[in-house]
Amino acid sequence: MTSFIEGFFFAFKGIGLLNQKGIRPFVIMPVLINIILLIGIVYFSFHQFGLWMEQLINWLPSFLSFIEWFLYPLFTMLLIFAIVYGFTTLANFIAAPFNSLLAERLEQKLDGFNPPSFQGYKAIVGTISKTIASEIKKITYTLKLAILLTIVSFIPVVQIISPLLWGIFSVWILALEYADYPMGNNEWLFKAEKKLLAKQRGLSLGLGTGILVLTFIPVLNLIAMPAGVAAGTLFWVKQKKRLNLE
Repeated sequence: MTSFIEGFFFAFKGIGLLNQKGIRPFVIMPVLINIILLIGIVYFSFHQFGLWMEQLINWLPSFLSFIEWFLYPLFTMLLIFAIVYGFTTLANFIAAPFNSLLAERLEQKLDGFNPPSFQGYKAIVGTISKTIASEIKKITYTLKLAILLTIVSFIPVVQIISPLLWGIFSVWILALEYADYPMGNNEWLFKAEKKLLAKQRGLSLGLGTGILVLTFIPVLNLIAMPAGVAAGTLFWVKQKKRLNLE
């Protein structure tokens, strides 16, 4: 629980880091991308919610009408997950270069980090191929868990805890996503990142929960993405010290 609380407040400590001299210029573009996408996705999703629910209920066979009461909270959870995951994935994809630079500058401020030196163009090709493979593994991993949780959501009795499982899944994916920026700058790939975060489960889930909470707080949700990058960087700097990786 102590680790969870510490990880949770990384997101809010991250907000303070964004206003430092030399950091602000790297925050502007992610914030603009965040604002545009968040407004667009939330507006579209909630305006379509009623229509989607009506279509889903009309699609149900009459003998399954008794589960209609359960579909509203389930579909609401699925919609929230879709917004959070879809927004996070799209926003981070578009803003990835800016987020990587932000993580790099923050790490330099926090512990004097120096990016790996240039190793030649052959090394770049190898790095790109490894990075692409790592990203594919991340997407595959996320989709596998999402499909499994969707199936669980329709299993009688077990479905009662499905909202909790979706919540844990969402914060876990957020932790992986935002810790990836500083760890990627240090040439870590998804498999190694996942293993490290799993060993620090309480800290990781706290990190993801803090970022998720930020996305639901008016005004603060506009800087949730750069704050998440800062939080992920704080997490990584802590792990470097713990593992003596400096």
